[in-house]
Amino acid sequence: MKHLPFLVHLFFLLCLGLSLTTRCAGDVQFIYSGFTGANLTLDGVAAVTAGGMLELTNGTLQRKGHAFYPAPVPLRGAAGPNATTTTAVESFSTSFVFGVMSDHVGLSAHGMAFVVAASRDFSSALPSGYLGLLNVTSDGDTGNRLLAVELDTMQNDEFRDINGNHVGIDINSLHSLRSYSAGYYNDDDNNNGFRNLTLISGEAMQVWVDYDRETTRIAVAKPKRPLVSARYNLSTLLKDVAYIGFSAATGGTLRSRHYVLGWSFGLGRPAPAIDITKLPKLPRTVSKDRSRILQITLPLATAAFLLTVGAAVFMLVRRNRRYSELLEDWEIEFGPHRFLYKDLFHATEGFKNSCILGIGGFGKVYRGVLPMSKSEIAVKRVSHGSRQGMKQFIAEIALVASNTATLCNYLAIVSAEVNFS
Repeated sequence: MKHLPFLVHLFFLLCLGLSLTTRCAGDVQFIYSGFTGANLTLDGVAAVTAGGMLELTNGTLQRKGHAFYPAPVPLRGAAGPNATTTTAVESFSTSFVFGVMSDHVGLSAHGMAFVVAASRDFSSALPSGYLGLLNVTSDGDTGNRLLAVELDTMQNDEFRDINGNHVGIDINSLHSLRSYSAGYYNDDDNNNGFRNLTLISGEAMQVWVDYDRETTRIAVAKPKRPLVSARYNLSTLLKDVAYIGFSAATGGTLRSRHYVLGWSFGLGRPAPAIDITKLPKLPRTVSKDRSRILQITLPLATAAFLLTVGAAVFMLVRRNRRYSELLEDWEIEFGPHRFLYKDLFHATEGFKNSCILGIGGFGKVYRGVLPMSKSEIAVKRVSHGSRQGMKQFIAEIALVASNTATLCNYLAIVSAEVNFS
């Protein structure tokens, strides 16, 4: 995989207000560079694709999907070998690469979230705006013991979402404790310029979430300025162990798919760096909007092309037929001087009435000027079916010509049937 086009940083500063000098927590650290063969606990429509992506939703309407690290993570450690109380929740760091694919350009059916929860049973949770985490009655319940970092792609007024493309920190509720429009602050910009991101762009994006139990900063290679931060004592929220993973949901109208390509986590230590070159690639699918456009425009373009070709062929055939010539049987017998019909056509200006010299028994006689030699000619235009009359006329012309010493003009005879103008 090439370098990710976007980097998102969530610096999650949850201040404890405690000063502890002794830490004895069980360190947990892991990394998934793709999920082929990964031991994860999946439910709902979540699955691992043949290409190694963790697919949280598959485009089905009104569905939810969850994926959790298989074992509970021990968040606290004993304060000492003989201690009877437990310490605060340990610092942790996580990073993941995700992508949201929508069937409609610029539209998506809700989002996904990174989750730290006391339980991985979300059977009563609703899809849609509840992201597969809560329901109408459980939203806001302190007994949820739930931390979620939501990547929301739809604005839900009931949760007071700031817009339809934001990142939020949630505690026991989908009413975010803090939220901000999706994007990042560019380290290369001296002014730390903010770059907007579109979560449903179909591009892979990387997120960092850090929790520090004692300080307000942590040295992790990432954009220097966090996108969103909040202060909250997780020791009042989470128990000794918790489950970590992801949740995503779809709504009842728009179809979308939520993917995780790679994931790392560190408890009491930094999360391992994700090598993006080792990650599976997001699928490239044509959106239904574009598909509909193609379904409409392609037949129209094809029809227009065929009409253009047909018109060109018709004009070419018409032109060729206009200037086509038919060798009459009397020509073989008498063999007069032969002119191209095209030349005669132009010489008489298309056999215009203004060029008529007279009308005889066998047809009309036109005055003309040959294009090349500029010689004046008389052109008799006769009916193609007048066989006997034509032979008699040609015989008379041949007799006149044989008794004439010098012919100043030519007499051309054409059949009226060969003109298709």
